Amino acid sequence: MSSEERKEKVRVLAICGSLKKTSATRKVVRIALEGARQAGADVGLADLAGYELAFCTGSKAVESKGRDFPRLREEIRSAQGLIVATPEYHGSFSGVLKNALDLHDIEDFQGKVIGLVATAGGRQGAHGALSGLRSVFRALKAFVLPHDASLADSYKAFAEDGSVLDLSLQTRLLDLGKEVARFASLHSGTRLYPDGFVVNEPVIDGSPERLFK
Repeated sequence: MSSEERKEKVRVLAICGSLKKTSATRKVVRIALEGARQAGADVGLADLAGYELAFCTGSKAVESKGRDFPRLREEIRSAQGLIVATPEYHGSFSGVLKNALDLHDIEDFQGKVIGLVATAGGRQGAHGALSGLRSVFRALKAFVLPHDASLADSYKAFAEDGSVLDLSLQTRLLDLGKEVARFASLHSGTRLYPDGFVVNEPVIDGSPERLFK
């Protein structure tokens, strides 16, 4: 395949909005990202724990937004689909994710296909976080998929080796990632190549990750 054709492959970026080292959010978003990979997308993970970002002040100056803001912005701009994951805190999504979104302009997200994932320690799930993110991405003129994934009792979801205890959860997450890839491909005119391509696999938790070549 020519390099020109290779450039047309759809790209899906996952954004993890948790700073916790032993984060259930990070684990579930990796599963969703694997679904996008299986569907044939180039994939990458932007783990906000590995980015140095300033607090949003409303300034448009790039140099005021933190050392790693230009890298994060480029990663977001180069993706056609996003999987955005957050823990739920007090009925909403995480502050680190809100700040990262606030640093960007509408144009950075406009027209992108978004899949949402949220985790909660309680048994009621993370519907408050998901509802809040839908409002934010509506304001950013992105297309949010109608299906999302909410994980309740997140501390019970994984075995000690990191494997998922509920296989139906794994299926939901994989399916969400595949939907993001497919709809991003349809909306942007980019292509999916399920077989014969090497993609960038996520690295160890806490390490910042380079995405697309």
